[in-house]
Amino acid sequence: MVQLFSQAMSYTILFSGEAVQDIKRLDTVVKKRLRKKLQAVAESKDVLQNSKKIIHHESGQYRIRIGDYRIIFDLDGNSLYILRVRHRKEVYR
Repeated sequence: MVQLFSQAMSYTILFSGEAVQDIKRLDTVVKKRLRKKLQAVAESKDVLQNSKKIIHHESGQYRIRIGDYRIIFDLDGNSLYILRVRHRKEVYR
């Protein structure tokens, strides 16, 4: 796991190796939107108000929407584990 955005924030965000690879493949505009959204989520009091629970899915418990992309993550206390960042057509397969 790779840690990002941990200073003076409500949530610590950790990235899986797959998520890091997914982010590297994204275009620059999407990366900027992703960073902005993750900063907002990390600073929020309740991350679940900006996300939706995934039903019947093995790869993660929750998702956050960023345009056509989805962030799949698990939540454990104050740690947010980013598992995948993929296009909506590919993320649920």
